[in-house]
Amino acid sequence: MINEIIEDAQDRMGKSIESLRISLNKIRTGRAHASLLDNIVVEYYGMDTPLNQVGNISVPDARNLSITVFDKGMISAVEKAILKSDLGLNPQSNGTLIRIPLPPLTEERRKDLVKVVRGEAEGGKVAIRNIRRDANSDFKSLLKDKDISEDEHHQAEESIQKITDNFVKQVDEVLVKKEAELMEI
Repeated sequence: MINEIIEDAQDRMGKSIESLRISLNKIRTGRAHASLLDNIVVEYYGMDTPLNQVGNISVPDARNLSITVFDKGMISAVEKAILKSDLGLNPQSNGTLIRIPLPPLTEERRKDLVKVVRGEAEGGKVAIRNIRRDANSDFKSLLKDKDISEDEHHQAEESIQKITDNFVKQVDEVLVKKEAELMEI
């Protein structure tokens, strides 16, 4: 029973790390990558459709993205969707292809983004600690119901604390990597 709680907590903590990575990928660095446009949806014949299902996104070089739209009539809708996103991108169309030049990040903007990244990382740590709290609460209820001994309860709490420390360390590693990526010129 203790092992099931610990495995569940590990699984949930792993998902928290993955969620953090996904949210940090949305934060723009100086380099172009197709995942920048992952959250953009385009109205495609009355339905909101992810941009990557409306066209092919490619990265011709480090400062540009290009989109080849499958349906040429959708080019203006794609441009509008990119402009409406809060990414600060300015698409340019030549009729068949949409080019998106990425402006260089200023030092001030980089520092602002680092603050945002740190906030996201802190949110990840809080989520991991909440999972630890839930697991400890489960251990206490097992102890209260006399399903486990006090020694088992103590060992389980120590075990979940070690796991928590490991996942918090992973959050810190992800944070350091993203900060370095942001401050890179």
